[in-house]
Amino acid sequence: MKIALASPPFPVSLEAGLKWADTAIADASARGAAIISFPESYLPGYPVGYVAEKAGQHQLQSALEKVCSMAARHSIGVVMPMDWHMDGLFYNLAFVINPDGSIAGNQTKNQLDPSEDRAWDAGNSRQVFDIDGLRFGVVICHEGFRYPETVRWAATRGAQLVFHPNCSGNDQAGVSPVQWGHKDNPYYEKAQMMRALENTIYIGTSNYGFRYSESASALIAPDGRCVAHQPYGVPGVLVETIDLNEATGLLAARFKPSLYGMEVANK
Repeated sequence: MKIALASPPFPVSLEAGLKWADTAIADASARGAAIISFPESYLPGYPVGYVAEKAGQHQLQSALEKVCSMAARHSIGVVMPMDWHMDGLFYNLAFVINPDGSIAGNQTKNQLDPSEDRAWDAGNSRQVFDIDGLRFGVVICHEGFRYPETVRWAATRGAQLVFHPNCSGNDQAGVSPVQWGHKDNPYYEKAQMMRALENTIYIGTSNYGFRYSESASALIAPDGRCVAHQPYGVPGVLVETIDLNEATGLLAARFKPSLYGMEVANK
């Protein structure tokens, strides 16, 4: 099957983000993708250290409904990271939307970066999702970079792929990498490679198309190999084919949680 990984420009407004999302979703669908994932907090835009439009819950709800309509119109699954007010708390989460536009559920960011403690409330639960024969999980930015157990949790429950929406880089200053996974690059891509390799599953990572990106949107194979990545500093949509037979979850399945006083995973 084919999956799509979006590398959008940082949205100057919620409206601009929705417009780019509509174009990206249509493009991914036309190229045969079954599902597309966007970067962290894409609607209305990652706020910590960046200038993002502030949006109230009414605006966010309206935006979600529009994305659901886009998914249904183009018959494609969508992983859409957003800010979200729920039960009196404010979350950084990702909605998973089915190809018919219905909402399969959401995944909150449970392990916040220390810089985010005042921006969002931390979630406290995880789940896996199924779309078109693909079982997958979602881990958000800091979780996948520094908390490998978040990916293993999904892998031990049968996830063949984990989407990793993130935000790393900026448009103002810096040095953009030229080779994926190079030893002089920031550690982010190496961490993503390990999440795939140590679980024998695919990792699909989506970052903004920053001018000075610190990691590329990329598809990483179960053997840790980078199948393909979006060119650094170039917004766009990466569409690649995955072979679900390769995502055996072999190493994740050999994990023995009882050795660490942890729960036993049930697929």
